[in-house]
Amino acid sequence: MKKSSIALSLVAALCTSSFGAKLNHDDLQAQIEALKAQIALLEQKVNQANEKPSELKLSEVTEKRIEKIEKKVATNYKKINEVKTHDANDNIKWDIDFRTQMDNISYKLSNGTKAKNDALMTNRLWLGMGYSPNDNTIFKGTLSYNKAYGDSANHSQANTNPGYANFDWVTNENANDNTIKVKEAYWLYKNDSFMGNEKLPWTISVGRRPSTDGLGINVRADQERKSALSHTVNVEFDGLSARFDLDKITGVEGMWWKFCAGRGLTNAKARFSADGLDYANDDTKNPNIDMAGFIFVPYDNGQYSIHTNYAKAWNMIGFTQSDLFDGNNSNNTFKDSGDLELATIMFKVDGIGNEISDYLDNTNAFVSFAMSKTHPNSLGMLGSTESKTGNSIWLGINAPCPLDKEDSRIGIEWNKGSKYWRPMTYGEDTMVGSKIAARGTAWEIYRNSKINNALSWSLRYTKIDYDYAGSNSFFGYDGNPDLGLVSPYVTEAENITANIRYRF
Repeated sequence: MKKSSIALSLVAALCTSSFGAKLNHDDLQAQIEALKAQIALLEQKVNQANEKPSELKLSEVTEKRIEKIEKKVATNYKKINEVKTHDANDNIKWDIDFRTQMDNISYKLSNGTKAKNDALMTNRLWLGMGYSPNDNTIFKGTLSYNKAYGDSANHSQANTNPGYANFDWVTNENANDNTIKVKEAYWLYKNDSFMGNEKLPWTISVGRRPSTDGLGINVRADQERKSALSHTVNVEFDGLSARFDLDKITGVEGMWWKFCAGRGLTNAKARFSADGLDYANDDTKNPNIDMAGFIFVPYDNGQYSIHTNYAKAWNMIGFTQSDLFDGNNSNNTFKDSGDLELATIMFKVDGIGNEISDYLDNTNAFVSFAMSKTHPNSLGMLGSTESKTGNSIWLGINAPCPLDKEDSRIGIEWNKGSKYWRPMTYGEDTMVGSKIAARGTAWEIYRNSKINNALSWSLRYTKIDYDYAGSNSFFGYDGNPDLGLVSPYVTEAENITANIRYRF
């Protein structure tokens, strides 16, 4: 309502009410002043009514109520966020690695005979899982399925009676039956300080170890490295590890040390034993096979690094000479042959030179030297009751493919092992056995190519020339390098591998 409208209405009302009346000057002036006061009051009320609600002053009671409501909203918001965080993290995170592969395999034996398989087709599935309820504690695991296409003649491909495809060291590296097995399952605790020392970050882990596809093999396999150095140790086993980062204490970049220990065989009796001694030690069987050692990285600046490891294993298994030639191998059982020591040193370069070229910046190379030493008991190891030392050298280079530098990489590897070289690399992922274990010369060339974020393909050629027998045997007389003098052995093996891999 405008001021002029209010004033005219009031003047009209005044004139109407005082019509015919005789007013003197003083009375009229008093009424005018009263009207002015009423007009001012009305204008003030109208202005207050036209003000925005946000500009109106709230009562103290209303303000207190609003404050309580705001506090409740904030509390509920916090609780909702906690629920969302819990729901988001309170489940296992899965990843998939599925590989379809075809292998062309051929062998030549010392007696001139040959053997081959033109097209061995396999599917391998890894289901990775992980859960981290807090910043310090992690669980990781991998379920595995690895099987040749179709069923097998007399189920011989499963190789479980009396073969070793289901042997615990390689149960997920061999094409077996169609069951899903546990490849890895372990918890890991990490902390930025050890017993209050903030310069000593550390971790400890226990369970089914990530002990295959370690440093070296992981380059060719196109995946992140696992724990071990694969020149001497590449088998599945159960155990523990504890790592300490030493770079802050020593001032040497990238220095760390890890203790590792595990068990590869237990001699405990079975459940419901006839004598009632369930899970007691069985003195008629092989003693426990245990291994302990360490990995030590004295220097790693991200480009140049040195990696070492040492391990000792007790009560290694093998067969005696009479076992091998009794004419009935199905009755043979493993026997304790003695102990084994292993050591490795590897020099690794991630990027050659310093900005010489983009191609060399993306080229990786390594050279690794390893040794093995037997400590036989009275049954002997590798065909001898004397301690034998073996050694191996391994070279590798991995670089962008000149035909497709962005999405493809090529690699060349070469390794040579001596007469008594004996690593524990039974889990190496080749269909002709471990090339790293070769007592002789092996080389291979490969290409890994990315199709998209999930799909990739690989092509690989591997050739092994054996100078001695027993490269892929165990630790008894079956590992005798001179066994070829009395029995045919493989002198040459070739493997052409092609696969398509889905990872996400």
